[in-house]
Amino acid sequence: VQLQASGGGLVQPGGSLRLSCAASGSIFSISAMGWYRQAPGKQRELVAAITSRGSTAYADSVKGRFTISRDNAKNTVFLQMNSLKSEDTAVYYCNAAVVDGTLEFHDYWGQGTLVTVSS
Repeated sequence: VQLQASGGGLVQPGGSLRLSCAASGSIFSISAMGWYRQAPGKQRELVAAITSRGSTAYADSVKGRFTISRDNAKNTVFLQMNSLKSEDTAVYYCNAAVVDGTLEFHDYWGQGTLVTVSS
């Protein structure tokens, strides 16, 4: 199973970006999917998570600005980021809790996509 993240880039403060992360391979089911981020010199932190039924949770720092969603048919999770701030600058990683084709549970990570918010 692989997670491929995309959508990062350079954006001005107040701008928007949309991240995508697609899971591929021998997948039986995916329960929770989420986005984490790691800024320089800081620990990785959870930004947002979504269950297979669509329940969501957000870090306080992004509530009202970021929206997580998923397309279960395509095993893809999205993160719509609006009103971006310089403190949102980080490498963003997607994560998925996967039961694979052999019915084993694994926690998978994407490769990370850089988001830079700067004027």
